[in-house]
Amino acid sequence: MKKIIAVIGGSVCKTEEIKKIAFDTGKEIALRGYLLICGGMGGVMEEACHGAKSVGGTTIGVLPGKDRSEANPYIDIPIVTAMSHARNAIIVRTADCVIAIDGEYGTLSEIALAKILDKPVFGIQTWDIEGVIKVPDAKTAIDIFEEKYKI
Repeated sequence: MKKIIAVIGGSVCKTEEIKKIAFDTGKEIALRGYLLICGGMGGVMEEACHGAKSVGGTTIGVLPGKDRSEANPYIDIPIVTAMSHARNAIIVRTADCVIAIDGEYGTLSEIALAKILDKPVFGIQTWDIEGVIKVPDAKTAIDIFEEKYKI
């Protein structure tokens, strides 16, 4: 069974740099043969999915609302929850590891849930808190994940 990597982050890319980081993260996940799961909306989520799709990857979006049409255009598998931010638990529980990029309090809640569940969390320009492994890019995050967890 393929491993699943969550990409979490802001619903808006605040800078072009964050947009590029998110795109490159999605691309790296797909090139390594992993599935990408996210909240399915815009910003970091959309850019990561765009990157994954650019190289033939598969994307899963766990949507906050009641309609699959809310998904960004790069989602292959939309999961409609009507759960708002509570969907964060589904994303984190499903993932084998989490990559956080930028983000606000929703991202912080996902980081906290991941740490409660003892999932590895890698941070790229995100919250600087204990338990988040700071990395410069997704390649480094996935290298560490594969080495530490013998993937």
